[in-house]
Amino acid sequence: MRLFTAVTLGATIESRVTADFDRLRALAPHARWVKAEGVHLTLLFLGDVEEARLPALRDALEPVGPRHAPFVLSVGGGGSFGSPSRPRVLWADVRGATDALKALQADTASALQPLGFEPEHREYTAHLTLARSKDPRGDPALARCAQALEASDFGEGRVDRLVLFESRGGHYVPRVEVPLSRAG
Repeated sequence: MRLFTAVTLGATIESRVTADFDRLRALAPHARWVKAEGVHLTLLFLGDVEEARLPALRDALEPVGPRHAPFVLSVGGGGSFGSPSRPRVLWADVRGATDALKALQADTASALQPLGFEPEHREYTAHLTLARSKDPRGDPALARCAQALEASDFGEGRVDRLVLFESRGGHYVPRVEVPLSRAG
């Protein structure tokens, strides 16, 4: 199973991202676009994991939820990673309770580290990936998309659970869901 931990952003952000995808896809038709129904913020990518390890992952993640209260994030604006003229990734900016998101990500990484899962990045940066270049050298069309994103507003979403997803043929299947249950 190809697994990752993430939070979802709710129906409002999902529907607004979906509505804007048509406009953005027209600007960069050769990019690989994320599926709007799979809009999420990845906290930690675990990679290929044997199914037999699922109970241990559940046991490690379940104590994380009660330590965190639900929080609200908003998504809008954006930019790109890679060369300004040939970006490799298009992303939307995540705002709001980003400190709460970073704390959840750090706690999730700490909970999984004893099982051998190391964090990918030293510092977690919240962003919503929208598209990737098919060309490893980047895609100039994604630079136009980044400009088109500047004034976008995808609304707010309430984060109320941590999810262990399995990536299966381009679809994301929840395998473990842990409610964030600390009183705010």
